[in-house]
Amino acid sequence: MSRTLYLFSNGTLKRKDNTLCVITEDKKHYLPVNNINDILIFGEIQLNKRTLEFLTQNHIPVHFFNRHGFYIGTYYPREFLNSGFVILKQAEHYIDNIKRLVLASQFVKGALTNMLKVIHYYLNRTAIAQLHEIGSKIEDYYSKIETCSSPEELMALEGNAREQYYKTFDYIINNPNFSFEKRTRRPPQNRLNALISFGNSLLYTICLSEIYKTHLDPRIGFLHTTNFRRFSLNLDIAEIFKPIIVDRIIFSLVNKKMLKANHFMESINGLVLTDKGKRIFLSALEERLNTTIHHRKLGRNVSYRTLIRMEAYKVEKHLLGEETYQPFVSRW
Repeated sequence: MSRTLYLFSNGTLKRKDNTLCVITEDKKHYLPVNNINDILIFGEIQLNKRTLEFLTQNHIPVHFFNRHGFYIGTYYPREFLNSGFVILKQAEHYIDNIKRLVLASQFVKGALTNMLKVIHYYLNRTAIAQLHEIGSKIEDYYSKIETCSSPEELMALEGNAREQYYKTFDYIINNPNFSFEKRTRRPPQNRLNALISFGNSLLYTICLSEIYKTHLDPRIGFLHTTNFRRFSLNLDIAEIFKPIIVDRIIFSLVNKKMLKANHFMESINGLVLTDKGKRIFLSALEERLNTTIHHRKLGRNVSYRTLIRMEAYKVEKHLLGEETYQPFVSRW
């Protein structure tokens, strides 16, 4: 099974024959490329053109984060599953407002439904009345999706629903060291916001890596506007999986006291995770991505990472007129 390679130490990443070699101060690590899906770099890593050529040959994207854990960019290798026809269909569905709305509304439906799934999961375990009230408000927003006449309206509706959803965090966690208060991004002003920003950035890169394995062009999204930002389709797909991957990891790590106040530090960029805190989160993320669930349609178990790629395949089938897109909805 292919995996994500996380690099925290400072050093050099280079090609050695037909393997990758990570050289740090005290050791060398040799890594076969046939089981590397993508690489996330957090440390100060040097690499040369020969290494980038080798990564391109083996279809391995590289995502870069600064020392505070904020995403700064991606080395996106030349596409190897080129399809002019699919790209034309993507552009066609983006330009046609009706076709774009169909896809954009489905992304919002998937996002809101999975928010509700998370709320109901914890409501069944805590019976906190406020969770039920917030869930009812999100259901009300869901009922208004079909009345939206533009992607901008859908984005606003999704943002309002998510604002309600974030109010559940203090009830689900109930830890004074991890009070939510309100969503703050640049910079995150408290520990929960730091976790959300870190987790969402990771999910965006994971979705981007999985899109790379399809015929889709990640620059053409439908809910998020295609403009001067480099990628947008990964943001669309990530909306569906944020509640059931990122948020569930946050709740688990904090409630089990695996992440504590001392795993965060102050910086000019607000509150950020320490390297140890990042490693704890990434370990839980890998475990989550490799967790399998029974897929009713396929009749077999698939991992969450596979589900993300399947989501991209479903979008592609929709564009080609083979199957109407329906977002993944958690069933627990």
